[in-house]
Amino acid sequence: MLGRPGRALGRVLRASWVRRSGSQAGVPARVVDLRSDTVTRPGPAMRRAMAEAAVGDDDYGEDPTVRELQEKTSELLGVERTLFVPTNTMANLISVMGHCRRRGSQLLLGQESHLHVYEQGLVAQIAGVHSHPLPDLPHGTLDLDELERAITRGQGSPYHPICELVCLENTHNSAGGRVLPIDYLRQVYCLAQRHGARVHLDGARLMNAAVALRVPPARIVEHCDSVSFCFSKGLGAPAGALLGGPRDFIEEAWRLRKTLGGGMHQTGVLAAAALVGLADAEEVLLRDHANAQRFTQGLRDLASPICSVDPAAVETNIVLVNVDGLPPDQLCQRLQAVSAEEVAQTGQAVRVLLFPWTERTVRAVWHRDISMQDTELALRKWEFVLRRVES
Repeated sequence: MLGRPGRALGRVLRASWVRRSGSQAGVPARVVDLRSDTVTRPGPAMRRAMAEAAVGDDDYGEDPTVRELQEKTSELLGVERTLFVPTNTMANLISVMGHCRRRGSQLLLGQESHLHVYEQGLVAQIAGVHSHPLPDLPHGTLDLDELERAITRGQGSPYHPICELVCLENTHNSAGGRVLPIDYLRQVYCLAQRHGARVHLDGARLMNAAVALRVPPARIVEHCDSVSFCFSKGLGAPAGALLGGPRDFIEEAWRLRKTLGGGMHQTGVLAAAALVGLADAEEVLLRDHANAQRFTQGLRDLASPICSVDPAAVETNIVLVNVDGLPPDQLCQRLQAVSAEEVAQTGQAVRVLLFPWTERTVRAVWHRDISMQDTELALRKWEFVLRRVES
């Protein structure tokens, strides 16, 4: 079953995995941070755009840079309107609140989806919505027959909640960045429409999906009623996301954003960073995907009995590595540590930062701050650690 880092372990690792260089035997340590694509830092062009951004009061709809971003993303996603919000979590919550107008209505989603696992049950805490998780298939999809049974269960029943919304995630984080096929999205959308439900797409990494499928993002979004879109992952901005959908839906979303404390003022400094991230998104994400593939092949070439990876499962920028014979947290600690022996043997000091993902896997995520050289350094460090463990 797909899983997530344990809470206690996560606290320990976050406390020790401070981003630092350090040195060993006089050799500066190179940090290759593969924990997430949220660890990126704004580059010079992004910082300059933020400093020079034209701003106004976005709470009054007067910030010109936010308006530019919303207009561009509306066209990119093929939706009538978009709304800039602080986080993708807020975008998802607003969508649930906008679609599920009746307290106690039902939301169907995958049991390992980000919205269900990592967003603190906000749909119940704040929206009063009952989420019903369904088993995820290995590709990050849901079984369509089971989905239809769940949607129709409450129809005409005085005992069961009424399903008003289905949430999908594309790419699917816990499935290792898998891309949902367009035909599958179409089938879910038609099924939901047939039974009076709507579909929201958690598109935190939607651009990764579009680049992998080699289609415009709008080609994916046409099979849903609303979409969230994050700027602080693969696009490298420090903050920000948006929600897209029909005009009346976004007008209500503006009110819900205010309800949640998400109204902002001179937000153009953040929107400017998002625009820079969008400008080179395709080029950057193609490189990230290629580096993830290079790492996958390199790890397979090591032919270690301790670590393995399925190349067919690596579709975007996330790699889930199966670990056998060593607890994943110990492997992560070894990859982070630098020893005099490493420097003596390799002439380099490299710290590779990763998260243990389940009891048998670790997750590595590529992003715009990881170069091809960094990828090769990570592979060499991985080889050094595995050979020591095997000896």
